[in-house]
Formats: sequence, structure tokens, C-alpha cells
Amino acid sequence: MAPSIKDVAVRAGVSIGTVSNVLNRPDKVAEATRDQVLAAIAELGFVRNSSAAQLRAGTSRSLGLIVLDMANPFFHDVAKGVEDIATELGYAVVLCNSDEQAAREDRYLQVLEEQRVRGVLITPVEVSSERLDALRRRGTPTVLVDRHDPRVNCCSVAVDDVAGGQLAGVHLVARGHRRIAYFTGPLTIRQCADRLEGLRSAVRDAGLDPDTAVDVIELPALKARISYEAARAVFERATDVTAAFCANDLLALGLLRAAVSTGRRVPGDIAIMGYDDIEFAADAAVPLSSIRQPTLHIGRNAAGLLLEECDYPDTHDHQQVMFKPELVVREST
Repeated sequence: MAPSIKDVAVRAGVSIGTVSNVLNRPDKVAEATRDQVLAAIAELGFVRNSSAAQLRAGTSRSLGLIVLDMANPFFHDVAKGVEDIATELGYAVVLCNSDEQAAREDRYLQVLEEQRVRGVLITPVEVSSERLDALRRRGTPTVLVDRHDPRVNCCSVAVDDVAGGQLAGVHLVARGHRRIAYFTGPLTIRQCADRLEGLRSAVRDAGLDPDTAVDVIELPALKARISYEAARAVFERATDVTAAFCANDLLALGLLRAAVSTGRRVPGDIAIMGYDDIEFAADAAVPLSSIRQPTLHIGRNAAGLLLEECDYPDTHDHQQVMFKPELVVREST
């Protein structure tokens, strides 16, 4: 059985209250007594039960972070930014992967609320969900990450994905492409729809008809394996597509693999543009052009806004932070 605070008090020859003060208010305990208690803690191997203390105090030193797909390096980098700020301020981060499933997201929200986390950062499957709305109504501070919706009464940190789609479209049209395939996950995901909107806008501004110049290939998930299989099917039929814009770099990597495996030259036969500029984009067999997002800054800003709301709820004003994306041109286009 793990030693208790009572065991420490007996070993040190002090009261339980004195042990509690050493753990929580060491400045209130004489140095000799403090050393006595710390020696007893070391001898017994005592580990404090922070969860119980937090429940008694009504506060927690944990934050919940729910992401869509932890296999995507984009979310790994966002989580690193969140963790940087949380660690600086003495918090731990509980990381949850919804895997783009609303039911799984709901379960994680329930668990995090039961664990009394101080606040929740989330890239939701859908911006509005009943459990997420209820969490906010019950007073748990929440920040949307990589999502933007001014109708929602909370902070958000995102990137202007319409502008990102425009950057990709302008670049591809400037390279002479008049028929562009857009490989995307479900268009119910806001980012996917916004990036398509930006692409269509760029094509329209170039004097082309987006209904004929953009071929939308909607996939069930934003994963490389799925785009690889879809791209092979596209390559097997006659097509005048000369460029592909992908809603994230994982789709672009799958597409690149399909092009290479079917003997197509990149960018000679097909130019490929990704989104996110994950680390692997520059290290691909043909280095990928991409739309860069400031992933660490997204995570750091989101965590900062959440903890500001936690610590200063009466003076906190919700903010909608919107970063600008950046075009990164490499060999694939």
C-alpha cells in the first residue's frame, strides 16, 4: 500500500497539518521542521495525491486538448505549442484523438469534464455540438483550435484557409495550369471547404470557369493511404488534369506516391501542391510545394488565451485570432 500523508506525519513526528503545509505552503514551516518532513517523504517514497487536492480546492492543473488526427504531423506541432505554454505555467496537457469521429469526441469531452480539467482546447469535428455547447454553458473555458466561427461564444485560433486556397490557386494558374484537381477530405470539415472556396476564387479571378477548371475529389478522410488509392484510380482514366491541390500534406504525399508508382513525372506530368508544410513535405522524394501554417504559434496562442480566461474570467474578452498562411514553393510545382 502506498504511504499516506498520515504515515509521513508519524515518521517525521509532526502533525498532518504540518505535512500539508510543507507540501502546499512551505514558507510557513520552520526550516528544521521542513527538512524533517522532506526526509520522511524521501524515506517512505510518498507521492502526493494531486487529484484529491485539486478536487477539494475545486481547481485543476490539467488542460484537455482534443485533435482530429494525431497521426497528422500538423496536430503534433500544434500540441507541442500548447504544451510549451502549459509547461511554463505549471500545467499538464491531456491529449485526446477524436480520429474525426463525433461520437469519440463526445466521449472525450465527457471524460475531461469528469476529470475537472481547468479548460479544453479542441479542434472539433463540427464547430457546433451539443456536448461542446453544454461544456461551455457549465463554465468550462474552451478555445477552438484551427477553427473559426464568430457565432460561437469562445476564443478561437485559426488560419485564413480561404486565403490559403487562393495562394495555391494563383500559383498553379500562374504556372499555366488550366485544369486542377482538388483532393480533399469531407467538405463538411470547415478547412476543406474554405480551401476549396479560395481555390475556386483564384481560378475565377484568372478568367476561368471554376466549375470546369476545378475537379473536386472528395475523400472520406485526410489520410495518405486513401489519397494514394484515389489518385491511382484517377490516373487510370483519361484526364486533362495537369495539377493537383491537396487539402493537406498527407493527401499530397499519397498523391505523389501514386504518381511515381504509375510512372508520372512530377511536375512534368502533374504538379502537386499540399497544405500545412509539415516537416516531411520538404523531405519527400520530390520536395512538395505547400501552404505553410504557423503550427507552433497556433498552439501557443490557443493555450495562452485559454489560461487567461481560466485565471481572469471577469476581465477576459473572447478573441478570434486569425493567422495568415504562406506559400512555400518547391520542386513539385
